[in-house]
Amino acid sequence: MVGPDYSLELCNIFHSGQIEPASCFQTLFGTIQTGLILKDVSLEVKAGEVLAVLGSKGSGKRALLEVISRRTHGPTRGQVLLDGSPMTISLFQRICGYVSHHTELIPTLSVEQTIHYAASLSIGPQMSSYLKKSRVKQVLADLALSQVARWNVSKLNTSEYRRVVIGTQLIKDPVLLLLDEPTIDLDPLTTYLIISMLSNHVKRRNRIVVLTMEKPRSDVFPFLDRVTYLCLGDVVYTGPTRLMLEYFKAIGFPCPQLENPLMYYLCLSTVDRRSREKFIESNTQIVALVEKFKMEGGPYRKSSAAASSHLLLGSPDHNSTMSHKIPYSSFTKPGTFKVGFTLYQRLFASTFCFNSSSLCHLFMRLFSTPLFFTLIWFFYRNMQNYQWTFYSRNGLLFICLMSTYVMSIVNTAYTFAMYRNYYYEESRQGLYSGPLFLITYWLFSIPFSILSTGGASYIIFQATGIRHLNEFFTFAAVLWGCYLLAEQQTIAFMMVIKSSFVTIVTNLYISVMVLVLGTGALRSFSSISEWLIYFSYVCQTRYASAFLNRQMFGDGRLYNLPQENGLSCSIAGFNSELFSCRYLDGGAYLVERYAQGTTDNSISEILDSHFNLIVTFVFPISAAVLNCLLYLIPLPAFIKAKFRD
Repeated sequence: MVGPDYSLELCNIFHSGQIEPASCFQTLFGTIQTGLILKDVSLEVKAGEVLAVLGSKGSGKRALLEVISRRTHGPTRGQVLLDGSPMTISLFQRICGYVSHHTELIPTLSVEQTIHYAASLSIGPQMSSYLKKSRVKQVLADLALSQVARWNVSKLNTSEYRRVVIGTQLIKDPVLLLLDEPTIDLDPLTTYLIISMLSNHVKRRNRIVVLTMEKPRSDVFPFLDRVTYLCLGDVVYTGPTRLMLEYFKAIGFPCPQLENPLMYYLCLSTVDRRSREKFIESNTQIVALVEKFKMEGGPYRKSSAAASSHLLLGSPDHNSTMSHKIPYSSFTKPGTFKVGFTLYQRLFASTFCFNSSSLCHLFMRLFSTPLFFTLIWFFYRNMQNYQWTFYSRNGLLFICLMSTYVMSIVNTAYTFAMYRNYYYEESRQGLYSGPLFLITYWLFSIPFSILSTGGASYIIFQATGIRHLNEFFTFAAVLWGCYLLAEQQTIAFMMVIKSSFVTIVTNLYISVMVLVLGTGALRSFSSISEWLIYFSYVCQTRYASAFLNRQMFGDGRLYNLPQENGLSCSIAGFNSELFSCRYLDGGAYLVERYAQGTTDNSISEILDSHFNLIVTFVFPISAAVLNCLLYLIPLPAFIKAKFRD
């Protein structure tokens, strides 16, 4: 519970962190250059006010927002107080909001769906579904998004997209809303529109908005109640915007007529780097301005923007009256089950929107693998039972396994990326944990993987010549287990690799190596080094391939096959040294592939069907558990930053 007259106070904030971009080698070897980013920053902003933090690039604007939101990585000293209480991560996540410089929304959802699911993930059961829908419509109207409510997010222009991102935070009705460069790269009219909307929200709801701007225009001056100028982490001025003119005039820096005061004093607070002389002159001047404000800026820092407006303009203090009329309390968070169900609904809605993007995702999930296996079937549909069919069937099984891995990797990298990017943003808001996100994604994707691999298995199973129904189900089950492991492997890599293409290439390289090692299709186990044989025990392909080979060649199948049409191989004519009449039956082929130099060539343990089928599914289950643990481990800031900036 927060009172109606609450305020945000920063008291003597010092923060150290990375002062310039680091290379890969600096990041890996811990040689990142750090320094003091914020230096003794103190400011105050009250309920019903908009605070603009102004400064050139590198002045510490974003660092200030991260200190307030408790997202900083690095030593920080000082106090951040909200309504007199210390700001903690849990407090900020519960009743505050943060709009990042760059946020990737789910492109297949509509604007209304995006705001609706943001509300469902943030607002507990105390608000009925009817009131929630009404609130969604109100936010859309406040942000002038009603006309595009049913448009896909991917179809929006920059202005509309930025307002949707702001709407995902406004729907929570946060006590404090932080916005990092909300107007960057926007035209003047859109900038005016967004700042006026935020100001209107602040006055109507009695909230606090803190935003950063690099190039403020004069037309937004009336909407900014307070302003803070930063230069290399030092405060040049902080206080009511209207008293700013009075303060700088008093210290000998009046704003010229017809000049934009916001930009004029921003230039005054920026180091001029055009020449060495100008750098020294401007730096000396800024140091003097910083020291001057430390000595004389206390009254301005504590002054009320509403009071200053009343004193300067002679207008009644409407904001003060409003703050006593509107009590403040934040929405409670929904439970874990509700959040998981909402995530599942959002996955379903984003896939079945029946727009171009969602149809592509649906095609990849359901039809890409069967179509690829159809292409394979065309090459193997006319296999004849001659001696060379042992090699053809061996190649067929190898290609089936490889294709399953390839299609799973490509499909996962393509469909999972957008949800992964949005997860990194929402997890910082404390909406849900990594394991919950993964579990709901798996529950949604499993039916698609079953249908996809089942259809693909049915197509290619026709080329194997096996007709038993129970063998088809086990054949499909093994391919599905391989599909699941490749999916888990891809999700693990996408935790730290942003590019889907790089993820695909990396996974394909690893999968091909494991396939060559574990299947024994290209080189039999008797012809590889002993240490590689031991390494193959940790490869799923060893067990999946052994099961499929046993199903294809075991139990005396393919007995006494002829060399070719019209040329038979008698029992006495089989010779392991000859290519034409090499194998008496499938069992002889399996001995050659899987025997490891034993005197009796016993391969029964290697080809144990029940064991191999079970172990094939142990791998994806273990990988899923490992992924849940990985998504609980805090990652280094430089890894997570690539998904936000």
